[in-house]
Amino acid sequence: MTSSMETNLAALFGVEIRRRVFEECFPRLLQCIATLTEEQLWYRPNQISNSVGNLALHLHGNLRQWVCSTLGEQKDVRERQLEFDERGPISATTLNQMLLELEQELRSILMDVPADALLKEYGVQGYRETGMAILIHITEHFSYHVGQATYIVKMLSGNETNYYSDHDLDAHG
Repeated sequence: MTSSMETNLAALFGVEIRRRVFEECFPRLLQCIATLTEEQLWYRPNQISNSVGNLALHLHGNLRQWVCSTLGEQKDVRERQLEFDERGPISATTLNQMLLELEQELRSILMDVPADALLKEYGVQGYRETGMAILIHITEHFSYHVGQATYIVKMLSGNETNYYSDHDLDAHG
């Protein structure tokens, strides 16, 4: 049985995870995909680096495995290496559709994660992780790879992403 304080903390934690994932990471990744041409979407500076297309496939696989197969109690069918082996072209439209469908699925799973699910341990990718650790992992992992995609977009397009155009980042307090 969880206390009221644990329930409140779990709810606040969920709000923050959902904000980072759904208000920052998904829109930014979709913007990166939309910014690039089909050729640029699959550009790799070398054979050990990933394209934005590979990063999108990788995040799709990672989020499905870490959230859908644990908190969502679905079968884990991920084939991780295929995410990196793909050379395209998978169209931007197809990648967007995959990501938008995943976003909806994640929203339904993450809408109301109970406090006891955050404390429960799950097996994922050879690790034993709590629900809380899973949510921290997917948030930082998603953000990390969106940063890589953003760098590639800026490098190939020479344009700013304007992620923060509606905020005064020089404001104090």
